[in-house]
Amino acid sequence: MTKIVYEIVEHDGGWAYKLDDVFSETYPTKEQATAAANDVAARQQLSGESEVVQYQDENGTWREEDVSGDDRPEVDVRDGATQAG
Repeated sequence: MTKIVYEIVEHDGGWAYKLDDVFSETYPTKEQATAAANDVAARQQLSGESEVVQYQDENGTWREEDVSGDDRPEVDVRDGATQAG
């Protein structure tokens, strides 16, 4: 199962959540950024319809595969300032 971790971090004079190197919008408080990250994490858990998806892989080849709408990732929200390395 895939695991997604949103980190709460200081960003652009405020607070944001980030996934890998991608930041959310900036929030005035850490609490607002945490609430937004928890909302996003909850939405990651919602099931959807099974579908066929098309994507281009790293070699430029187009791929097609069936994706189950109930194959949801494990999601966690962490305080990036207190997370051990």
